[in-house]
Amino acid sequence: MSVAAARELAPLAAELAPQTERERRLAPALSDALVDAGLYRLCVPASLGGGEAPPGLLIEAVAALAAGDAAAGWCLAVSATSGMLAAYLPADGAAEVYGDPRSVAGGVFAPAGRAVAGEGDYTVSGRWSFCSNVDACDWIMGGCVVLDGEAPRRLPGGRPDIRLAVLPAEEVEVVDTWHVSGLRGTGSHDVRVEGSAVPAARTASLLSDRPRERGPLYAFPPFGLLAIALAAVALGAARGALDDVIALAGAKVPTLSTRRLAERATVQAAVARAEAGLRAARAGLDAAVADAWAAARDGGMIPAAGRAGLRLAATHAAEAAAATVDAAWSVAGGSAIREESPLQRRFRDVHAATQHMMIAPATWELTGRVLLGVETDEAQL
Repeated sequence: MSVAAARELAPLAAELAPQTERERRLAPALSDALVDAGLYRLCVPASLGGGEAPPGLLIEAVAALAAGDAAAGWCLAVSATSGMLAAYLPADGAAEVYGDPRSVAGGVFAPAGRAVAGEGDYTVSGRWSFCSNVDACDWIMGGCVVLDGEAPRRLPGGRPDIRLAVLPAEEVEVVDTWHVSGLRGTGSHDVRVEGSAVPAARTASLLSDRPRERGPLYAFPPFGLLAIALAAVALGAARGALDDVIALAGAKVPTLSTRRLAERATVQAAVARAEAGLRAARAGLDAAVADAWAAARDGGMIPAAGRAGLRLAATHAAEAAAATVDAAWSVAGGSAIREESPLQRRFRDVHAATQHMMIAPATWELTGRVLLGVETDEAQL
């Protein structure tokens, strides 16, 4: 049902993409439709009325929407995976944040804030960058280093205690910083708070807490889930780009030519290679997700090799998707650079997506250490 809803909304996302990009946020009509369809709640536990969807379904839904507009797919990926926090929050905090079927959550894991521990609450201050879909959010989370007085609280082993604090959107200042080349429509502005009191029930750690919910989705690594969702955005953008160039090639007769673009052997080979690369990347991602999902369902624990496999496949899929869009861009020639061409937007969007730390080139080093048996910080997986 969720995948069908995403597919049905993809044409609307494509139609509204110029408005979304111009206004640097999802067009309200599209954002409202995503709420109506329950797509932002794909990863919220079923006990709270959420989808508690298998990761494969999340990929399908995000990729389907991103084929219409990558910015829409990105907002869905970020806000949907934010629902996973509901499994970690205490029951009363989870109900407060996620109990309303129309509530939308988002935020930033990076520990750019500080949370001073008090009696049953935390005093939170900080500024976080890249808070995607912030204009649609009712609740905003930010990663914080927990302080006992002036000193960071240390966990066994010496790691600082990092917790996500969730605040109502009206308590958070949005700082207009999102002036970028790609994914403009995601509205990924900075957010800032200063001295806000956050009840302990609205905080949780994805690194040191065990999820309260016991479904197999919550045995999935949160970073891995985010990575595959963002990879799905890139794959959807690539699918859309190939569809765009196939339609263009069937109609365009280049200058000084008598044949349609689709009749050129070089174009036929380029499109076939791009299609093969995209299918292979998607198959690799689906295989890694299926293996990890089987482990989550059978034993509830995904080994480091499986978690590394998710990040490996997600990063490869994002890079392959960018290469697919590049191929479509080259085949289209001068038509691609026109403002009315969706290809110019897909080109900028997919190359913005590959810069996210979950699927950026640095992931090759992280996963390479696991493959080589070199000591690594498995918390990053």
